[in-house]
Amino acid sequence: MWRMIAVLLCGLPGVPAEGPLVYDAPRARRPVKVDGRIAENEWRGAPWTAYFVDIQGDGKPAPRFRTRARMQWDETYFYIAAWMEEPDVWGTLTEHDSVIFHDNDFEVFIDPDSDGDEYYEFEINALNTGWDLFLPKPYLDGGKADNGWEIPGLKTAVRVEGTLNRPGDRDRGWSVEIAIPWAAMAKYAHKPAPPRAGDEWRVNFSRVEWRVEVVDGKYRKLPGPEDNWVWSPMGLIDMHLPWHWGRVRFVERR
Repeated sequence: MWRMIAVLLCGLPGVPAEGPLVYDAPRARRPVKVDGRIAENEWRGAPWTAYFVDIQGDGKPAPRFRTRARMQWDETYFYIAAWMEEPDVWGTLTEHDSVIFHDNDFEVFIDPDSDGDEYYEFEINALNTGWDLFLPKPYLDGGKADNGWEIPGLKTAVRVEGTLNRPGDRDRGWSVEIAIPWAAMAKYAHKPAPPRAGDEWRVNFSRVEWRVEVVDGKYRKLPGPEDNWVWSPMGLIDMHLPWHWGRVRFVERR
């Protein structure tokens, strides 16, 4: 059903007609030390994506703050890094598998065999709190998230350039670094995991950003709607249309 909906949506205004974005992820020279520092030499040669855009794509205002990501891989991990410009870095959720998008967050979506079913999602906030879940099929097709799915061996780190949860100063932003073991995704990949050079997986990234005000010296989140900024535009405010996710090609380093 969701595939029929996605095809129909492709003819509506605002839905990206140019197709998903493509990124060539190089093989890592060496294992990446996951510490949140993504300007180090181990990331040299892994290009930045384009700056994120509004989830709805063309015709919508440009995001208020810049976001971009980069990727690489080796035989053990899929490495992802992102930088998020943010003048007020804050976070409240500290319990694993909380609904992380209730804070500002960075989100990863992965569909190994690009069939639109059996895909993975991971969300993280500025407190380095994560939420990993598995979707047997999209919500539009009656899918229900499996919050019990975990990523054994996952590595994450966050680095704040500024002060976390302290109004009154201006922060530069925050960065995340993530290493997802291929072994955690192998069961539903239906293709080699780790991938072979030349393989292609469906991937997208999202950033949820809430407006805040300062009350009694603390940040307070304003009622929605929140902003949704993404790497490869979706055309609608819905990340669960794998049809529109970007394409990541795993390549040898030149």
